[in-house]
This record gives sequence, structure tokens and C-alpha cells, in this order.
Amino acid sequence: CESDNSDEERFAFLAEWYDPSAALLRRYQLLFYPKDGSVEMFDVKNQRTFLRRTKYDELHQEDLFVGNRVNVFSRQLDLIGYGDQYTGNKLGSKKERTLAMIKPDAVNKMGDILQMINDANLILTKAKMTKLTWKQAADFYTEHQTKSFFHNLVQFMTSGPVVAMELMGDEAVSVWRRILGPTDSGVARKEAPPSLRAQFGTDGTRNAGHGSDSLASAARELEFFFPSTAGHGPANTANCTDCACCVIKPHAISEALTGKILHSISAAGFEISALQMFNMDRANAEEFLEVYKGVVTEYPNMVAELCSGPCMALEIRGTDAPKTFREFCGPADPEIARHLRPDSLRALYGKTKVQNAVHCTDLPEDGILEVHTYWHLIHPHISISE
Repeated sequence: CESDNSDEERFAFLAEWYDPSAALLRRYQLLFYPKDGSVEMFDVKNQRTFLRRTKYDELHQEDLFVGNRVNVFSRQLDLIGYGDQYTGNKLGSKKERTLAMIKPDAVNKMGDILQMINDANLILTKAKMTKLTWKQAADFYTEHQTKSFFHNLVQFMTSGPVVAMELMGDEAVSVWRRILGPTDSGVARKEAPPSLRAQFGTDGTRNAGHGSDSLASAARELEFFFPSTAGHGPANTANCTDCACCVIKPHAISEALTGKILHSISAAGFEISALQMFNMDRANAEEFLEVYKGVVTEYPNMVAELCSGPCMALEIRGTDAPKTFREFCGPADPEIARHLRPDSLRALYGKTKVQNAVHCTDLPEDGILEVHTYWHLIHPHISISE
């Protein structure tokens, strides 16, 4: 695997790609040459070159760390290990994961908050809206059990939905806590006016957000919301009555439009009543988009887009939501949307008929069915009311 110029800097990773046609995970060594932004790939199992060294402008050095998912020539590669010590030392040392939670008082500001996260170069890797039970909230804050504010805190944390998120990036634990600002919102307004708590918090308990205070806490708190073993942690809030389904497509998530899209939806007067980020496999994407099969020529590309990276599923409520939200999404073709409905989501954030930022319920009677299908696809064995 030596390049001709052996002293040229290069970074090596072990990467996995799910090959949908063979239903197999394939492993590659991915090499990145920062000097000219070129990539090279070797097939590990067959010990042969898979992709000769090729310039590829869409991959950047800051995207390269274990745990991230990168797109190389429209293949989603999961970076699962550093290929050599040099790469690990140079690119891996500062990467952290932390739990960020939007508290009930700031859930309606989640679009702005996601934008702050993105502006700080943190990547959102998991997200779920959930409503904590008394026991779950008490378990989560167990270290404060003996404190005088414990009862008020648990009461507040169970008063409405929260959004739990996994953030990843350089020194994510301290960066997210800096975004949050001082615990007391009043103090935050004096000492850190641009911080999240200064903008959206009220006091020391109703303070808009939570962040893990150390890597050890982050590991424990992430496990609470996003368990790696059995179960799914606290259930999402989908309950689908008179609602619309919206999916933020992978291209929009990778272009960091999520915060802007959520902000636009809230600003238009809709309520986001459930949210979950997840990856869809081809079979699920085909099932979900089945109504378009044989109807629109873009069907195969629509399926490919939906399983090209993480999506975000939303349940949307509002007056006559399936109809009014569909109008707010605009025509499927962003070019047409820009002429006919310039303020619609697809006019603002879409690029092509396939990469048109959002998928939404097309037929009113599909609203409940589609949301049900969606949440069901995410967790096949969870009933919607759980």
C-alpha cells in the first residue's frame, strides 16, 4: 500500500461499507492525502486496490475521525479504526462524544440550538425527542438526590418533552458546556450573553440545556438515552393523531441544514411533536417509498438518497397538518418551488428533485399511516403508543 512518494503525508483508516446488493459489510483501507485532497481505497478481504488514488474535493481532513461516517463517491463509509499509529496520534486524540440535552423550556428553540452546535464544529450523531417519566428523570439525576432542588428539577424535567443528542467533535465535552454557559441563566446573561442559557434559560433549574461534565459522565448519560445493549432507552414521543410526517434527507443533514429547517418549521407555526435521527437500510427505504415505485422515474434515486446517510424523522402537528405542512414543503422540484412557493422548505433548502431537503406526507390519509410506518421502521418492535 505504499505510495510512490513515501515521505508524503497520508492518513489511513479502516472503513466499512454496507453493500446493499449483496447485503454484506465490506471492509476497506481508506487512504487520504492532504497535500492534494486525494483518496485511495484497498479491499481488505481480497487484498486488492478498489479505488486508485483519485482527487476528491468533497472529503476534508476535519471529517476524518473514527466514529464518523463519510461519503466517498456516493458510498457511505463508516470509519471504524485508525489504519496506523501516525493517523491515530495526529487525528484521533481530541475527538470526544458527549450527551447534550435540550430541556423542556427550550425544545421550541431546537432549530436555533442545532445551529449553535453546528457553528461550534460539533457533529450531531444521534438525536431523539422523548418525555421522561418521574423514575427516568430521578435515575438520570441520581447524583443530586440529596440536594434541596432535586424535587423541583425532576418535576421540571418531566413537565414536557426533552431532546437528547449525542454530539461528537474535538473536545466535545468542554465545547458543549461552553455553548451552554453558566448553570444559572441569570449569571449566564451577565457573564456569557451569547450562550444558550443566557438566550433561552430562566434560572438555575429552568436553564434550557444539560451537558455531561466529564467523559465518564458522557459515557454513562449516552448509555442512558442511547443504550448500546438491549432496549432503546426512553421511547420517542411519536403518537400520530392528525399529524404529518417529515423526513430531513441525508444530503440536508450533511450540508448542516437541520437547524435552519427546524427553525423554519417552528417559525411557520407548526409543532414538532416527535423527532428521531436514524439510518435507513435499503429495504426499509424501498418499503417507505413504495407508493412512488413505477409512478415517478426518480424512485431508485429517491431510495438511494434516503439510505445514503443519517435522516431525521419528524412528526408535525398543526391545524390540518397533513395538508398545510405539505403546502409548506412545496413542490417536489425545488426549481418549481422557487417560482411558485419561494418561502417553502424545498425552495429554501432543496437542490434537485431527489435532493429536495425533505420528504413529506403526500396524501392526507397517509399521514397517520406514514408516521406509523416510519416510527415502526425505526423500532420495528415498538408500538407507537409506547
